[in-house]
Amino acid sequence: MTGIDSHGGADLIDVDAAVDRVRALRTAWLSRLETAHVPLDDLAGRTLAEPISAPVDVPVQSHATMDGFAFDATDEYPLEVVETPVFPEDEPAPLEGGTAVRIATGSPLPPSANAVLKREEATVENGQLTGPDLEPGTYVYERGSNVAEGERLFDAGERLGAKDALLLGDLEIETVPVTERLSVGLLATGTEIHEGRHRDLDSPMLAGLVRSWGHEATYEGSVPDIDDRVEERIAELADAYDVVITTGGTSVGDKDYVIRSLDALGDVLFHRVRLRPGKPIAVAELPDHDAVAFAIPGKPIGAHLVTALVARPFFTGETALPTVAARMARNVDISTAGFTYGIPVTLEDGVAMPLGHVDSPLSVYEETFDPSVLSSSTRASQADGVVITTDGVAADEQVRVVPYPVLER
Repeated sequence: MTGIDSHGGADLIDVDAAVDRVRALRTAWLSRLETAHVPLDDLAGRTLAEPISAPVDVPVQSHATMDGFAFDATDEYPLEVVETPVFPEDEPAPLEGGTAVRIATGSPLPPSANAVLKREEATVENGQLTGPDLEPGTYVYERGSNVAEGERLFDAGERLGAKDALLLGDLEIETVPVTERLSVGLLATGTEIHEGRHRDLDSPMLAGLVRSWGHEATYEGSVPDIDDRVEERIAELADAYDVVITTGGTSVGDKDYVIRSLDALGDVLFHRVRLRPGKPIAVAELPDHDAVAFAIPGKPIGAHLVTALVARPFFTGETALPTVAARMARNVDISTAGFTYGIPVTLEDGVAMPLGHVDSPLSVYEETFDPSVLSSSTRASQADGVVITTDGVAADEQVRVVPYPVLER
């Protein structure tokens, strides 16, 4: 237990510090997960359990990249053309010095050959080949030039994508060792949700994020705002799942019991980050249950942003946020310094319109960004991306926009 009091909570921490703690937690957790071997058509989104080094050179033989004549480029013309041409399915015999052989694109080079003269540049008269001088390696896909045997290609903990099947297949690797997917139990808190007076908007979104990050999510219903009920339900799910994700109950109200429950059940690593919207997130280790918990605030837009920025590295190991450049369409001021702000924007022809500005389809604020109201405004989910900034942004200023698909993969 961390000794967090029922209202004050831990000090706010920066987003980067929160991400660092989450990544450290991931590193500790990966070693606990079982290993499975999956075929290449099932590796996308999976996390490597062991490093992979190249078992062979790729290519294993040098190949011609043009139709023409193969020979040793250090020999001088004219060269005697041997009778038997080389095709891709062949295993050619060594060439003697001063000779050349016709070769088709994709065919293995004979031993001692190191260049290919293109057919259209070659002249053959009376079985003698002449042409321009070549450097060794001309029109040759050289052995080991793609990958050298023993070269480290993938590290343990790396998240694989569909394109990685290309290289692994070229290495004749049939299956790869990956960690088992994390099991995640989702629990909505709040009497108004439990009694059906308010719809649980967050859990389907969070389940989608977890699945897009390559793990298994199960919705486990809701629990009312009753102290012991919240703690009991979190404990039950922590016994059943690797990760528990709760929604709501993360602020400092009298009926916000989630943080107190996590503190009673384990160690709260942090509560509240300097992010708006999405500030009141908490992350905890529950060692007695061999589980991790993420407590996500209830307002939906803030819930999505803080989960994507802070929780995502635990599931994917990735913190990089690729961006696209755009020109801000309107002034957006901030009211409180010292925070990171996520401003949802739509993109059109290189212009970023802040969705929530009075001139956008969602009218929430005029110039000063209002994260509190915007966090509850589900139409903001129609934004194309988000501008991450610690300062206000002026109209016509160049900004970097994180496209939402980046956060959801």
